[in-house]
Amino acid sequence: MKLDLLNRQWLEIVFVGRNKSYGAYILRKENSKTLVRSLVIGGLLFSIAIAAPVIVDIIGNNSGDDDADLNKKIVTIKLPPKQEKPKENLPPPPPPPPKVDQVKFVKPVVAKKEEITEEPPKMKELEEKKIGDENIKGDPDAPQTLGPIGDGPKEAAVTEDNSVYNMAGIEVKPDFPGGIEKFYKFVGNKFQAPEDEEFKGGRVFVSFVVEKDGSLTDIKVLRDPGFGTAKEAIRVLNASPRWAPGEQNGKKVRVQYSLPINIQAPSE
Repeated sequence: MKLDLLNRQWLEIVFVGRNKSYGAYILRKENSKTLVRSLVIGGLLFSIAIAAPVIVDIIGNNSGDDDADLNKKIVTIKLPPKQEKPKENLPPPPPPPPKVDQVKFVKPVVAKKEEITEEPPKMKELEEKKIGDENIKGDPDAPQTLGPIGDGPKEAAVTEDNSVYNMAGIEVKPDFPGGIEKFYKFVGNKFQAPEDEEFKGGRVFVSFVVEKDGSLTDIKVLRDPGFGTAKEAIRVLNASPRWAPGEQNGKKVRVQYSLPINIQAPSE
């Protein structure tokens, strides 16, 4: 019979009557599993050791490509052109003043006659000329430049007074040409009394505005006895000649005027 040390039967024979809880029995029993596990782990480590250079080379090439792409992107980036702010429309500078004749001013000093190198200008030469540090020939044909010309003082705008004044506070009251008696005479001649037998006479109270030109406007009948007297009163006032207008502070103004008109019944 061939002896197989790896066979479990042999292991049982060897440890018959012995303490199997001892470590040697367990080690021998698990020996085959341990051997297979060791072979598998060893093979994996060997394979990794063989393949490690290839893996490192692949990783290195990939990272190099990424760096190349990154550098390429950085190189191709272009900044947008700088936008210049538009220049404001500034007014052109004023023209330079025209050149005028200028005579060099020689500072007077006490010197000997033989040391004088430059004669001072004469008074005739200084007429209509400036005095400076050197002699300059002016341009008599240059145009004269003047500063901005203003509009001068402006008069305040005159606002026309169109207010309607009351007779009580007016300085110069409006009046009919020839006086109020002439006015009543004019009304008596123009007014046509009603021909109705029931009309017994009465008063028509009227109100109107004497304008600045003396015409009558805004004619109203405040009270009347009827029989068409209100309409007839308005007709007569519209036909009235121009009045002398009222005045306030020396100026002609509009004035409210009120008066009664007495109407008598026609005689039989």
